[in-house]
Amino acid sequence: MTDKKTYTLGIVGGTGNEGKGLAFRWVQAGHDVIIGSRQYEKAQKAVEEVAALLENAPGTLCGMENSDAVAACDIAVITVPYAAHRPTLESLKDVLDGKLVVDVVVPIVPPKVTKVQMPEAGSVAQEAQAILGENCNVVDAFQNISHERLMGKGDVDCDVLVCGKGKAARQVVLELVADTGLKGWDAGPIENAVVVEGLTSILIGLNIQHHVHASGIRITGIPDSE
Repeated sequence: MTDKKTYTLGIVGGTGNEGKGLAFRWVQAGHDVIIGSRQYEKAQKAVEEVAALLENAPGTLCGMENSDAVAACDIAVITVPYAAHRPTLESLKDVLDGKLVVDVVVPIVPPKVTKVQMPEAGSVAQEAQAILGENCNVVDAFQNISHERLMGKGDVDCDVLVCGKGKAARQVVLELVADTGLKGWDAGPIENAVVVEGLTSILIGLNIQHHVHASGIRITGIPDSE
């Protein structure tokens, strides 16, 4: 039996709810996770919050400033608010060079958070790819999962659409999705990110209409593979 592949994952802007939720899941799966922040003290506080929820997790958890987290990681995960997306990537461009980058950011533009508002590049993922250049592989994932589901116990009753540059890169991210207890689907090239990211505003609207906090998506009609 082949040993499961584990990584050092650097979560840029990981002090937010989504970043902490992913860190919680990945440490339990055996990955070494670095929570990154612009401020070292905020990163340490987030580490303490996540560590308080963990019990005998096989992975490790630590906090660093964003640039140090990216330098130390195998895979960088971007979880900053959309308003900070471009400036964050531009400031980290050199240290992100050659990395696999998992972009979790969605183009939510307050106050009209239920209206799909895509960036000029077409999607956040395409914006990231344009900023970082062809030496990086940007893959979109986790846009349609609420942090409440990630911070709970057990598998999550939602699916994750994964799209981005390169099938091999998408496969790595699909494995990371499985490690969170979610079902991932290869949603194709980076141009398809417009659909995945746009779904988030629709889900926010459904949450408001139906007085819930964590609606999600499921892909149906495909038999489970062995």
